[in-house]
Amino acid sequence: MDFYRVLGIAPKLQLNLNELQQLFYARSRDLHPDRFARAEASVRDAALNESSLLNDAYRTLRDPRQRAEYFLKHHGFDIGVQGTKDVPPELLEEVFELNMALEELKAGDESARPQLATARDQFSALLAQSDVELDQLFDSHDAAPGEPLLKQIRSLLNRRRYIQNLLRDVNGYLSN
Repeated sequence: MDFYRVLGIAPKLQLNLNELQQLFYARSRDLHPDRFARAEASVRDAALNESSLLNDAYRTLRDPRQRAEYFLKHHGFDIGVQGTKDVPPELLEEVFELNMALEELKAGDESARPQLATARDQFSALLAQSDVELDQLFDSHDAAPGEPLLKQIRSLLNRRRYIQNLLRDVNGYLSN
């Protein structure tokens, strides 16, 4: 897993972000273009490529969800795009009510705005809860790795992405 290797850390889901940042800064100084200004072109190009990979690694690994998707991808899990048909079963009722409120708002019924604001608050709370659950699953997996935990993480990431899309849509309608 190149991103972990580039930063010199063991592949795991839970990372100390302060340590990650320190490692990134140290490697960035080592690969800074000024250090290779007088080197041969091939050496400069190699350092530039390594620096680019380092930046990609840091951007990915510092974000828990991107890190999890990267980790899952390298463990053979498909990281496809969340489809609109893939409604998590426990959200079916909320999605149905949300769609009704959105249709009312589109038709000019401003009385649906409070319902959308409530939905926004609920979806925000569900996102926060998902992040807590992901954090716990990361700890569990790092302590005792296994495919069942990775499947749970993948499922929770899908659910979280779906909720995030709902929240984006609600916020879009409320801002109009």
